[in-house]
Amino acid sequence: MENKTAKILLIEDEEALADVLEAKLIKEGHEVKVSFDGEDGYNNIKSWGPDLILLDIVMPKMDGYEVLEKMNEEGVKTPVIIISNSGQPVEIEKTKKLGAIDHLIKTQFDPKEVIEKVQKYLNSSNETATGETASETATDEEVIQPRKEEGAKESVGIKVMLVEDDSFLRDICAKKLSKEGFEVYEAIDGEEALKNVEKINPDIVLLDIILPAIDGFEVLEKIRGLSNPEVQKVPIIMLSNLGQKDDIEKAIKIGANDYLVKAHFNTEEIIEKIKKELGKE
Repeated sequence: MENKTAKILLIEDEEALADVLEAKLIKEGHEVKVSFDGEDGYNNIKSWGPDLILLDIVMPKMDGYEVLEKMNEEGVKTPVIIISNSGQPVEIEKTKKLGAIDHLIKTQFDPKEVIEKVQKYLNSSNETATGETASETATDEEVIQPRKEEGAKESVGIKVMLVEDDSFLRDICAKKLSKEGFEVYEAIDGEEALKNVEKINPDIVLLDIILPAIDGFEVLEKIRGLSNPEVQKVPIIMLSNLGQKDDIEKAIKIGANDYLVKAHFNTEEIIEKIKKELGKE
């Protein structure tokens, strides 16, 4: 399929980064406009009508959160990809609730990745509009494969299964863990996790509580009921959306080893929890 071109608004106050991204996007055939603060950016959203927005969070006059909030207040539906300084889960959760479709982390991406994300979104939108399927299936391979990340550290010999249906959080966590040398296997729902957990035999599982079809409690219960004693006893850290006491107590009672509240933890804390559970500290 040919790449779809579009009007792209880049709202980014770092001029050097903005120049590089603008040049790359123009080279791909896109029409690009740059704003160096949130206020000017929002004015361009209203007046120019872009097809896609690349939005920094930390900016003068109006930050990225305020731009998203104003878009929501005025019913502006233009898709937004966030350019994040930290990529912490609390930030991702907040921008996702405000309508962002994806994330890029400044310390991790290169301009090529920006182009790939932009083009992936534009092409998938075009396929949906023409009646073609834009969805991804989880049944392409019998066993999910570990994530491959450029610039990753030497393997630390630890297999992590990450069960998370939120693509933003899953991508951020998996990328961070992979770069730190962990072998990361990503499952998008509980059913996929249960089909693969014995085949992969992970050293630890990070398991979201709220999942489609089979929730985290049921996945946890089924893993603890497996006949394979090695997999049955795998350490499991629950990922909680709200950190409600009842949910946490229920998870611990079923057999969870620990938990993390999405709105509070950062990726460094995930690594610390993994090392603690595996006695690697």
